[in-house]
Amino acid sequence: MKKAWWKESVVYQVYPRSFCDSNGDGIGDINGITSKLDYLKELGINVIWLSPVYQSPNDDNGYDISDYQGIMKEFGTMEDFDRMLEEAHARGIKIVMDLVVNHTSDEHAWFMESRKSKDNPYRDYYIWREGKDGKEPNNWGSVFNGPAWEYDGNTDMYYLHMFSKKQPDLNWENPKVRDEVFSMMNWWCQKGIDGFRMDVISMISKAEGLPDGEVRDGLHGDASPYVQNGPHVHEYLQEMNRKVLSKYDLLTVGECAGVTVEEAKKYASEKGTELSMVFQFEHMGLDGGEFSKWSDRKIKLTELKENLTKWQNELEGSAWNSLFWSNHDQPRIVSRFGNDSVRYREVSAKMLATCLHMMQGTPYVYQGEELGMTNMEFNTVEDFCDIESINAYHEYVDSGKIDGETMMRYLRYKSRDNSRTPMQWNADVNAGFSTGTPWMRVNPNYEDINAEEQVKRADSVFSYYKELIRLRREKEIIVYGHYELLMPEDEKLFVYTRSLDNEKLLVICNFSEEEAVYCVPEEFAGKKVLIGNYEGQEAAHSIRLRPYEALVIEK
Repeated sequence: MKKAWWKESVVYQVYPRSFCDSNGDGIGDINGITSKLDYLKELGINVIWLSPVYQSPNDDNGYDISDYQGIMKEFGTMEDFDRMLEEAHARGIKIVMDLVVNHTSDEHAWFMESRKSKDNPYRDYYIWREGKDGKEPNNWGSVFNGPAWEYDGNTDMYYLHMFSKKQPDLNWENPKVRDEVFSMMNWWCQKGIDGFRMDVISMISKAEGLPDGEVRDGLHGDASPYVQNGPHVHEYLQEMNRKVLSKYDLLTVGECAGVTVEEAKKYASEKGTELSMVFQFEHMGLDGGEFSKWSDRKIKLTELKENLTKWQNELEGSAWNSLFWSNHDQPRIVSRFGNDSVRYREVSAKMLATCLHMMQGTPYVYQGEELGMTNMEFNTVEDFCDIESINAYHEYVDSGKIDGETMMRYLRYKSRDNSRTPMQWNADVNAGFSTGTPWMRVNPNYEDINAEEQVKRADSVFSYYKELIRLRREKEIIVYGHYELLMPEDEKLFVYTRSLDNEKLLVICNFSEEEAVYCVPEEFAGKKVLIGNYEGQEAAHSIRLRPYEALVIEK
């Protein structure tokens, strides 16, 4: 297995709007991020993945970009960005930018030209089609609900938008589009950034003919077989690699919805012809239901173990895993897979961290995850800011598919806004996030859950993450060791080993609120406990695991 700096890194995702506000306007900004670099250095991470800071009308919180080489005014200036980059590098922290090139904003200069006329030079930068029988060109539904096509009266045609109607999809079949994107990427690399997280990159190649999709929810056709992992996606990424990525020493991770293990081996091949790694979302979809992600069903541990083990085993030696529980599109993990009650929040947050960080792959920590931040209590649909959540509520409730009370329950559990509440820095007003009125309500539990209190406390969730990150830096076995699952059928315990040369680790995680007895394999009995989330546990032959207990035994 080839060694690489990005395999040995721990990445921290910053969602700028909600991280830290330096000027009191209620919106997090670049200078706020710079002011917290020492905090991140203390945590031990060595890469920041920065969610979009480009110029944007903010229809989808910055994922609708109107200028790829400009900074959103609310976030600061390019000079602020350059200073942040310099200060991060001075602390040994690399900066990975979010690359959003499946679509632009409808306010991007390219699209404003494209919609002017059918023969405009920019027309073919986007995907335009004639209507069919007075309706959309096909039956596809947008990821953000509603049809995936928007009618434009100016030229009597429709444009494709797999997300918001203000996010028209780029036409990657046009070589001019690819050249524009590659030129922009080179510009950022020459500025000194250290990589790209590529938003929905598996969707840049659409199936020929754009055929109708199967109607699953009674509303729209499922476009995913025709827009995910399309016919030319690897060809485009290999071209990107030749013209941009191979010229620099970068971390590249592709957000690849719908990716299979076989596809991932192409995207993230050890040959290095495309990307460093991918984000796959199979484990994030295990608690879905009849209405896609909208459900409050609890995940079955056996299904979670089977899925994560598949990715660990089948990518080993041929591609590299990314490891994550949380990001800006997922609810808070301690409220989802753990237990966010006062009694078990911290211990279950530590257990989840242990389970993930001891696997093979590059771990990603989402802001506030290292504090055990929780989901928010949203009371009405008006409390949400997220376009996906608001659209889903109206589409499912207005159509009578789901009643309002049930949909609110689903949103409280799964809405992306759960992860977007402002970072909880201290117990002062607005959790220390802003001296002004925050763009989004702060979770009321900030007086109990905040960074200032946890940094000082040796048994905090923060201190535990810090120790996990330190161990990964010191022990090659955690990065490169072979993974093997034990007890696949157990519904309470997630147990696996890691092995490298003569070293071996045993990782035991109790995912339940109940005690569980575990018989330790002979080779680990009496050996050293490397890390654990309860005091005083020893590697006896038989261990009584307390609720949400985790421990790692080293042989």
